[in-house]
Amino acid sequence: MFFYLQGKSFFRIFAAMILSEAIARFVDYVRTESRLAEGTVRNYHGDLDDFAAYAASVGVTTLDELTAREVRGWQMAHMERGEKAGTVKRRLSSLSSFFRYLRRHGMLDRDIMAKVTPPRQPKRLPVFFREKELEHLYDDGIFADDFEGRRDALALRLLYETGIRRSELTGLREAWADLSALTLKVLGKRDKERLIPIESELAHNISEFLALKHQTVGPTEWLLTDKQGRQLTPGKVYRIVKKYMTPLSTADRISPHVFRHSFATHILDEGGNIQAIKELLGHADLSTTEIYTHVSREHLKSVYKHAHPRGKGSRDGGK
Repeated sequence: MFFYLQGKSFFRIFAAMILSEAIARFVDYVRTESRLAEGTVRNYHGDLDDFAAYAASVGVTTLDELTAREVRGWQMAHMERGEKAGTVKRRLSSLSSFFRYLRRHGMLDRDIMAKVTPPRQPKRLPVFFREKELEHLYDDGIFADDFEGRRDALALRLLYETGIRRSELTGLREAWADLSALTLKVLGKRDKERLIPIESELAHNISEFLALKHQTVGPTEWLLTDKQGRQLTPGKVYRIVKKYMTPLSTADRISPHVFRHSFATHILDEGGNIQAIKELLGHADLSTTEIYTHVSREHLKSVYKHAHPRGKGSRDGGK
């Protein structure tokens, strides 16, 4: 009984904590203790500040006032604005992580999300570039023969040939490219390191670009930079991808992440091992990688329908 009362008193210490203060503690925790990627931290912060603003608008500002009703109201407000189910689901995931942190650290004594049902999200297979489209990245004349053109060529080839994320690309250091061992060190999510093998041609591309960069801006910590030697930004990488791939590809979506999907799908199409692809991509869970097996199957079905005589026959009604 004494322990029970002591526990109740313990929770009452935090019950009147202002929601915005609790959010600030959580954001500091995920940034300094969990060491999540800065983009993830920004998403958490934005989602939680948005929720706090909504809660304040309905008169709720402290932890002890919070209920599932406020969460459901916030969810409905975003859905009524026309937000996609995936975006709303991501916002709710931010709240779940926040509330889980509060319970773990004794600031909350109930599971608010237990009575919240996230919207159903239609399953979509990852979009990928076709091999013939990506072959153009190795054609003469696609890229200008200057610093920016050769940097852009290397950036796109690194995305396709290694499957790294955009944040991993911009975070590459010169020292992480071991050109004699044909490996590239990558710093992934939660600062997890992995080594990715590279082909000799890509190693040669890196070597040539480094020589040009050292001549143009001098040695820098970062592998990819602008002409002033500043680290390449994620926004710049996105613009580079859009610039070169928009005229080359018919994909429904064009972004740096589509290169990652293409990397995994093309390896699977050639008989690559799913476990090996998991390690190359830096996935923590094999189930995340397994989505590409479905993409590969759908791609093979499409190839069959368009290339095999019987596939054509079934498509055309047997004509």
